[in-house]
Amino acid sequence: MMETASTLQRRTGVERWGIPAALFWGYIAVLIFMIGDGVESNYLAPYFTRNGFSIDSAATIIAFYGVTVTLGSWLAGSLSTLLGPRKVMLAGGAIWVIFEVLFLAFALPSKSFLLIALTYGLRGIAYPMFAYAFLVWIQAAAPSDLKGAATGWFWLAFTGGLPTLGSLVAVVSIGMIGEYPTFWLSLGLVACGVLIAAFAIREPRGRAPFLDEAHSGKSTGRILLGGIDILWRRPRIAAAALVRTINTAPYFGFFTFLPFFFTEKIGFTQQQYLLLITIMGLVGMSFNPIVGRISDRIGWRRVLTFFGGIGSAISMLLMYFVPQYTGHNFAIAVVCACLYGITLCGYVPAAALMSSLAGREDKGNAMAIYCLSAGVSTFIGPVLYRVLNSAVGMDGVVWTYAVLYVISALVSWFFLVSPEDPGELRGASSRRDALERTNAA
Repeated sequence: MMETASTLQRRTGVERWGIPAALFWGYIAVLIFMIGDGVESNYLAPYFTRNGFSIDSAATIIAFYGVTVTLGSWLAGSLSTLLGPRKVMLAGGAIWVIFEVLFLAFALPSKSFLLIALTYGLRGIAYPMFAYAFLVWIQAAAPSDLKGAATGWFWLAFTGGLPTLGSLVAVVSIGMIGEYPTFWLSLGLVACGVLIAAFAIREPRGRAPFLDEAHSGKSTGRILLGGIDILWRRPRIAAAALVRTINTAPYFGFFTFLPFFFTEKIGFTQQQYLLLITIMGLVGMSFNPIVGRISDRIGWRRVLTFFGGIGSAISMLLMYFVPQYTGHNFAIAVVCACLYGITLCGYVPAAALMSSLAGREDKGNAMAIYCLSAGVSTFIGPVLYRVLNSAVGMDGVVWTYAVLYVISALVSWFFLVSPEDPGELRGASSRRDALERTNAA
């Protein structure tokens, strides 16, 4: 730890902050891309319902989008091995732009459920290919003493765009030019991010495939599927994948119905709701590095269990139920939302913990599963709402989400024990010191 701190002190420029200099423009590209992707995140579902679709139809479209996001998340890791992350990023950017043009120019004006579902849904492959391929690039190119900080800055850029600054752009833009033109603005932002990735990132390793001796003799299909069989070869990776999926499944499920809840039941305006989500995101993302540093001191598993799992279960219930008693009180709603955003940061150590559970030969496969789990979460949350809403209502859906967080806490505590966890290392050291003192006495 002292050696790492000394090394960081000798670094200059952005590397003193934990950002690899050669990848700096990649972070800017991801931030701008995700701002564009996040513009629609909190007003798309209400837009659908105001233009002839039921809330269940809107949820179905968003759920299909979640399925394709899952596929894109898997492709981001697997194709980066075969092609190199730069090509995967550019392919994801091209897919986003093409399907967004089709969505805006043809599907939305036609009000065809099938066309909207296809164009918007298939676009879901794109953002994880762009963003998560850069995350793979970071793991390959960042110096070992910068990997943790570099990954933290990635999530700051990712969540800073989706939904935080994206929602803020929507608040301003909708008031100035309206909802439909704001969709086109998001397309322009995404295109800017793609251009930056194409021309500004100079780091060489991400321009080539990551194939090595371990992949010799393997077919393309076997390489692509190599990141799946780790789930049954290393069951604790499967447990960690479940925890990562639960991390953001309720978060994305919330986006399906929270706009209606806060605008129709609580009485906020659309601008107030978007501002609420923006503040929540800004506060939450600012705690990512703080919680990461705490986890390095007291242990990844402890933070995942108590801060992430238990904390998110409690704060989610507060965010949903407290405004029903306080009514149209924006300040209290913001406090509850910020608590939820902060406790979600308790899942920051999941990436490091999942990687530590894999052997050296499976580090890449563990990263692919991490990306896949992140993608699955975008699908699971909306699907649970779609399945449960008619039976138990919004209240029942929120309680289900809270129970999932408790389950993730239990899985983390009982199954995700890693000898590399700082908390486990510190505990083992304390036990050795106590034993030595006892023997000396």
